[in-house]
This record gives sequence, C-alpha cells and structure tokens, in this order.
Amino acid sequence: MKKFFLLLSAALLLNVSGFCQNVNQLFNKINNEVRDTYAPDERDKTYEVALIDNKGKLTLVGSTTEKEAVDALLAKLSKAGIKAENKIDVLPSKKLNGKTYGIVCMSTASFNCGGSFSAESGTQALMGMPVRILEENNDDWYRCINMEGYTAWVITRSVKAMTEEEYKAYLAKPKVFVNTKYSTLYSEKNVNSLPVSDLVWGCILIDEGKSGTWRKVSVADGRTGYVPASDVVDLKAWIDSAVPTEKNIVETAKQFCGFPYVWGGTSIKGVDCSGLSKSAYFLNGYVLRRDASQQCKTGDSVDVSKFVAGNYTKEALSNLRPGDLVFFGRKAENGRRERVTHVAIYMGDGMIIHSSNIVRINSLIPGEKDYYAGSRRMLKARRIIGTADQGKGVVSVRNIGLTE
Repeated sequence: MKKFFLLLSAALLLNVSGFCQNVNQLFNKINNEVRDTYAPDERDKTYEVALIDNKGKLTLVGSTTEKEAVDALLAKLSKAGIKAENKIDVLPSKKLNGKTYGIVCMSTASFNCGGSFSAESGTQALMGMPVRILEENNDDWYRCINMEGYTAWVITRSVKAMTEEEYKAYLAKPKVFVNTKYSTLYSEKNVNSLPVSDLVWGCILIDEGKSGTWRKVSVADGRTGYVPASDVVDLKAWIDSAVPTEKNIVETAKQFCGFPYVWGGTSIKGVDCSGLSKSAYFLNGYVLRRDASQQCKTGDSVDVSKFVAGNYTKEALSNLRPGDLVFFGRKAENGRRERVTHVAIYMGDGMIIHSSNIVRINSLIPGEKDYYAGSRRMLKARRIIGTADQGKGVVSVRNIGLTE
C-alpha cells in the first residue's frame, strides 16, 4: 500500500509538472506574439511581461508602454484557458508619483540597454536635454525616452525628475547653449576654483546672468557656478540661427576628426557612426533617430543604385549632395533580410566622413587615396536636409521641448 501511494504521488507530481510546462510554453508563445505585434522594437516601445507561478496562483508581472498590448494578452490568455492576475505596470508608472519628466544633469549621461552598469551601452544624452521617465527599478535606474524617441536606462543621479508643472517652470527659464568643444562650470569666477561640472558642445544650462567675462549658470539639479561667457550663447538665439546647410553639416562633422569611436557615444568626447551623424545634425538644429538602422528610414531616399550594383565610380554617386547619409551593411539575399550596420556623412566628390575606429575621412572610390574598403557594402542613401517636421523621422530643435 505504501508503494502504491508513493507511485500515485509521483504520478501527480509529473502531471502537475507537465501541466506547468504546457502553460509556460503556451504563455511564451502568446506573449511573443503580442510583443512582436505591439512592441517589436524595444528602442521605441517597452514590453517586458512574465508569468509567475506562486503555488499554483498565476500572476502577470512586468511593464509596458502599450495598454493595447495588455488587453490583447489578457484576451488571448483567456481564450487559451489561462487565468492569471494582472499586475502589469502600464507606463509611465504610477509609482513615480507624477514625476515623469526629467532633465539630464551630467555633461554626458550614459543610457544603457538594461537598468544596470553592466548592461550594454545604448546612447548618451547631453546636459539640459529633456527625457520622459517611464519607471524606476530597485537599483536606482530610470527607464526613459529621450528627445529622439530612444528608450533606455539611465542612473537616477544623472536626471532631475520633475512633475509636469515643474518641467514647465524649468522651460520658462532663460538658458544658454555651450558652443565650444569643451568647457568647465566653476564654483567661482576663477579657473583655479573647484569645478562643479565639465561641459561639452551642446550642453544647455539655466542662465543666471552675465558678470563681466563670466556667465553665472545653474544645472537643473540645482548646482550653480560660473562659465566663461565666451563659451556660451543664448539658447533661443542658437535655435534661431541653427541651420543644417550642406556646408554646416560637413564642417561640423570635421570638428570630430581624429576623435575616438565610442560605442553609444553621441558627444565630442567620442562617437559611434550614427552618433557622429546625429551630433553633426543636432549641433545644426536637427534631431535624428539614434541608430543607423533607424536613420536609414528617415528623410528622403537618394538613388545610389548604380553604385550599389557595382559601378564604383563618382558618376554613380552623382545624385548625392554633401550632408546626405550613406548606409552600409549586408544586402538582402538567400532568405536573409537586409541589415544596416554603418552610416557615413557624404562630403562630395566621392568622399565620406564617418566614425570607424576613429572619426576619419575616406574615399568611396577604389584606387583613390584613403579608400574605404567597406564602400562595396553600400546599401542606400538618405537626404536629411530640408525634411524636418514633415513626418519623416527628423525633428527640428524648435519642437523637442528645449524651451517653452
């Protein structure tokens, strides 16, 4: 009899185990379908949902920016006979208590693909840039959407969290724009005084008034100090004067020559390939998407089909203009999809400037000096100049919330 009960208990455990395994497999299938439908690109939308089994009680946990995805998931699970308590946090999280706006407070703040220092670098944001805060994890990291629509995690100390009212009050304050490669915010009107923060080209600070050759400024987190007046300009004046002409884009990009390739970098401290194009355009008034695979879908298409097909001549590039973005990668073939892996800024006359090991200038034409061997992997080109605020993935700085 004892042996019978042991066998019966084992059979019940196997049945329960098999049932749980089947539920998990079915949930994973449904969950993947919902994610692929409503949030296929984690850079744009958040969907991280899991099913927890606590002694037979099933609970949905995680977070998402897509309320419709939660509704679809619940409907599909119900149809499949899976009953679970819904504890999915629809973002922005109510746990933030309304502090869903933020301003970057470091000269360059690193945004990672996960909420920890060990996670892969995703991008950077400069001091004074606005973000929307979605949630905070237990390790003091915010998941944010930055000004170009890129979703990533940043350590909380790098961002000043605000309510909508506080954010509007911040926007109403006069500001200055750092228009030199590097500067320093000092505690006193003296270069020998204690630094408050480093500053880089593109940082934005609150203007507290000019004092001789110095400008008193403050950071959104309340730190105050002095910066050489010659290193900054009035923000609104900069916005009005920022013009992404062919010459301006190329000349700005050239200021990065010799600077290091930094994965996720978008500042004068170091850039990756798309970080260079993003920075060159931002410093001239346009906000681009973050990655090359996103930038290649913006602006207007430029015909470089002859070059892509193997006619590696300047004539095959005749449709390009300086400032156009040229993309490289793997062509779609043998059932594999096209994969964009690199972007460069066209300079004219078959020349490009790009971040590849360092920021450098190369020729696309075989046999010429400084030939870029990767030119044979060209896939397409896009024209960005003149396409802002037209629903083509390019936004002017006037429309990203730098001022009221």
